[in-house]
Amino acid sequence: MLPESDLAAVVDELRRLRTRVPQLTGALAAGVDGLVVAHDTPGIDPDGLAALTAASLGVAVRLADATGNGGFRELLVRGERGYVATYAAGRTAVLTLLAQDRVNVGRLHLEGRRAGARVGELLDAAEAEARRRPPERPARPAPARTRAATRTPRATVTETPTATER
Repeated sequence: MLPESDLAAVVDELRRLRTRVPQLTGALAAGVDGLVVAHDTPGIDPDGLAALTAASLGVAVRLADATGNGGFRELLVRGERGYVATYAAGRTAVLTLLAQDRVNVGRLHLEGRRAGARVGELLDAAEAEARRRPPERPARPAPARTRAATRTPRATVTETPTATER
């Protein structure tokens, strides 16, 4: 899980991106596995968008590989009312941007690539830091006290020899 400070830095980058490109209607950072890392997507379900991003990413990666064009960098989908652009963000994440139809696509790519690189740096650094830290051991809860544990032990009886032992 991403520490709060790193998560805040990613969310802050998404908000700054939406300020730089006013035609953006949403921004999402997600793992390539389809899990949301951070989002600024008013009116859009971030979990559903992350899952769809992962599915489209799978196809885009295979298409780039099959055509010999190298590793995935970006994907652009144009709909009747706008764009969905997905950019590589480090080793294990992607940045998906939603934009109005009137967006300057060149500006969208310029800012999207920069933000993808920045988000990737933040997430890769957080991942590297997590690998360096020793794993946290969860605190063991105190054993539950059962009724048997609260009883006082019986007094021991001194052994007296029986008639056969004498």
